[in-house]
Amino acid sequence: MDQSGLFRLGIFAAILVVMALWEAVAPYRPREAVRRPMRWLTNFGLLLLSAALSRFTIGAAMIAAAIWAQANGWGINNLLGMPALLSGLVTIIVLDCVIYWQHRLTHIVPVFWRFHRVHHCDTEFDVSTAVRFHPVEIVASALYKSSFVLLIGADPWAVVIYESMLSGFALFNHGNVHLPKRLDRALRLLVVTPDMHRVHHSSLMKETNSNYGNILSIWDRLFVSYIDHTKVNDHDMQIGLKEFRDMDSQSLLGVLWMPFGRR
Repeated sequence: MDQSGLFRLGIFAAILVVMALWEAVAPYRPREAVRRPMRWLTNFGLLLLSAALSRFTIGAAMIAAAIWAQANGWGINNLLGMPALLSGLVTIIVLDCVIYWQHRLTHIVPVFWRFHRVHHCDTEFDVSTAVRFHPVEIVASALYKSSFVLLIGADPWAVVIYESMLSGFALFNHGNVHLPKRLDRALRLLVVTPDMHRVHHSSLMKETNSNYGNILSIWDRLFVSYIDHTKVNDHDMQIGLKEFRDMDSQSLLGVLWMPFGRR
């Protein structure tokens, strides 16, 4: 594993440990419902399969795209000759908007939704939900992001920083934790918080199709997809998809087959 990969893995592991400990000490929703062994087996099993598939297919596609763009003067940042700091900031902001639209499209386009609903069919919500993605979606996402890295002409280290932020915020905003109301209100003016993102995992489809943001919360406000809170109390809201609550569809094999099934 190269230096950038080790950096990203270190950040991911550190935040995962912090969030898991936070959930263990002060869980927001009942601990016994969230920490079912089968959930964690499925969620972290998907993480391992996705990592293996990425390693033996596209690998570090985004970093490779950024290195190629920099070496060949390709992309908007390189054509405009932006200073490194400004170029990095532009890269992070634009990529976050790009990922917002990727996320939103996975809810709109039926074939994309068939894969993305693996993430949404989790019947509870905790830090492990952040890694619950079908391996095919992970590979497709890397290719999608790589095309925009080329278009932007992103600096390789800006890509590393953004990817580290993206995975870190995914772990944070999927956390089974609760921030004081005033702190949550202040933070969500800028970034996505767990209380804001929990709405997105509601079983009510209107709420599922909202709050698509990953890091910055401005995209949901700007593109009119922001919902402040659920119709019911967060403790009582139903998480997941109504059509996928049986044990078979929650297993590792069940979620891997889900995009190809009849439902």
